[in-house]
Amino acid sequence: MASRYQRVHVVTTSRSYKGRTYRTHLLRHSYRENGQVKNETVGNLSHLPEPVVELIRKALQGEILAPVTSAFEILSSSPQGHVQAVLTAMRRLGFAALLASRPSRERDLVVAMVAARILEPYSKLATTRAWHTATLAEDCGVREAGEDDLYAAMDWLLERQSRIERKLAARHLDEQSLALYDLTSSYFEGVTCPLAKLGHNRDGKGGKLQVNYGLLTDSRGCPVSVSVYPGNTGDATTVLEQVHKIRDEFGIRSVVLVGDRGMISQKQIDQIRQLEDIDWITALKTGDIRKLLEKEALQMGLFDERNLFELTDPAFPGERLVACRNPLLAKRRAHTRQSLIGATTLEFEKVQRMVARGKLKGADEIGLRVGQVANRYSVAKHFELEIRDGSFTFRLLSEKVTAEAALDGIYVIRTSLGPERLNTEDAVRSYKLLSNVERAFRSLKTVNLKVRPIFHHLETRVRAHIFLCMLAYYVQWHMLEAWRELLFSDEDQQAHLTRDPVAPAERSPSALHKVATHTLDDGTEVHSFQTLLKELSTIVRNVCRRKQAPNTEPTFTMVTTPNAKQQRALDLLEAITV
Repeated sequence: MASRYQRVHVVTTSRSYKGRTYRTHLLRHSYRENGQVKNETVGNLSHLPEPVVELIRKALQGEILAPVTSAFEILSSSPQGHVQAVLTAMRRLGFAALLASRPSRERDLVVAMVAARILEPYSKLATTRAWHTATLAEDCGVREAGEDDLYAAMDWLLERQSRIERKLAARHLDEQSLALYDLTSSYFEGVTCPLAKLGHNRDGKGGKLQVNYGLLTDSRGCPVSVSVYPGNTGDATTVLEQVHKIRDEFGIRSVVLVGDRGMISQKQIDQIRQLEDIDWITALKTGDIRKLLEKEALQMGLFDERNLFELTDPAFPGERLVACRNPLLAKRRAHTRQSLIGATTLEFEKVQRMVARGKLKGADEIGLRVGQVANRYSVAKHFELEIRDGSFTFRLLSEKVTAEAALDGIYVIRTSLGPERLNTEDAVRSYKLLSNVERAFRSLKTVNLKVRPIFHHLETRVRAHIFLCMLAYYVQWHMLEAWRELLFSDEDQQAHLTRDPVAPAERSPSALHKVATHTLDDGTEVHSFQTLLKELSTIVRNVCRRKQAPNTEPTFTMVTTPNAKQQRALDLLEAITV
């Protein structure tokens, strides 16, 4: 009797017809009969999906097929995508080389601390715990770092601050460029730091000690330098130091410094004039504007046909003054003033009734209560108060209210730049660029990086902490710019260069659409910076191993495949340029 050997397998053939390729999958029974191999088609599998056909093929070849969950186990899972995003931005910015040209343990720690500040701003001790919950510690090579290591790295960073800022200035400032400068404060938790002083509090934390710090940026608000001062330092007293830093440390001999009217006052202007090639843009204080009105150098009738015009005055020799009037701002200030006056009047009437009932008797007791009301709404200057033992009267000074209301919506830009360097409209636009520094302060203090409250006790650590936060904002600023199309941000930045400089800023139609619908043009969700990082954090790195394998058997990693939005976000960061 003839021998008979048989097996079943899948045979795939391809053929082309009119430019298209067709694949046929046949289940065949092969056998040997009388020394000859013969084939018998058992069935046609072409109607099945390709993956199913491959499974059948492998099973017939003797492979043991089992669900992945029964063959492998996941030993650990760590969020990776948001870490990858921040480290990508830092790589594109050459951030490590910005800190130091040579690799070092301290450089790795500072890179990790800056990234952690962007991802989750914690205390230094909490940072050493938190960065193990994602891939940051592993990716930066700082898995064994402790709190003391971070403090040592901060000391290392502070020693290099001047060199790092010089590199940033070389990147973002040049001769004749605009340099924006403003100063803010953050409060302390503690009383031992020499920088901690009582001063003009901007955090709404009355009675708290604070530290002041001034931020220097380019015209876009990209940070270049930060200077730290005791909490009782006046804003204007820091200006000349910034001028010398730009000239002497950064080597930029000619620059235009832009600061608000409280920052660049007449005293500072007189000092700057003694230096060559330093120009400035600022604004007049309310008292100076009132003087221009009184001597009719500023004529309100000129606003009937336009919302800005230039004027000169002997009190400001060699300067250009640009008077602006914003009707919407005037209406808003008038409404606010009337609301505050109305609220103060009601509170004063309550005090009068308390005096009439005998709850408040002595002049000191009445005065204390009146002072609390006056300080609450800050419009006491519009009232005439009379306090005696057992009586309290007040009167609204309508003439003062009228005089102040005359200046509603009016501001005057002053600059040393001639019209050949800066036209009238651009002078106003340049001053309004200070809003970019305010944006930086909002991010540093509240929204993302949370520089406050400050818990450090040593002066050097406070300075290093604030510099570290500035560097984190430097990275975040570039990420925000790269991600404009995915965020609620306005993408049409060129429009700001030509819009009416006095009229309220208006967002582009595309930005308004994003705000109204919360969706992008492709129908996907619009994100804030933090929620986009959260979505990226769903890209996870899994460490896997074969089930029941010995501990010596190697593991392998599998990373979540990014979805379309995540991939777009990562691609945009790859396009960052310095």
